[in-house]
Amino acid sequence: MSSVPQRVAVLGASHKPERYSNQAIRLLLELGHTVIPINPRLDTVEGVPVAHTVGDVTGSVGVLTLYVGPERSAPLTEAIVRLNPGRVIFNPGTESAELEARLEVAGIPHERACTLVLLRTGQF
Repeated sequence: MSSVPQRVAVLGASHKPERYSNQAIRLLLELGHTVIPINPRLDTVEGVPVAHTVGDVTGSVGVLTLYVGPERSAPLTEAIVRLNPGRVIFNPGTESAELEARLEVAGIPHERACTLVLLRTGQF
């Protein structure tokens, strides 16, 4: 795991400070990462422009961290594979056997972990 700043997409970004996705965005920014929040209903999160869909994200992405449950990520499976992130993090509650299996086939590394814990312990 690298502590080098990365381009990180946050699927399920929230503007509400108490939400874990928002806390992750703030910590990622504080640690110097480039953040791409993804949410169909928001335009900015923590002052950062929001991509409305996974397909709106252009360029390479080092990490895609998930904050949506499997019922929301299932329809996005192929868009996530096309994004081809360097790694996908399934935060607690976002686990999806279907998406994980598809990532395996596509050769995209993934893990079940908490982005906040990884960041706070230098394992991101």
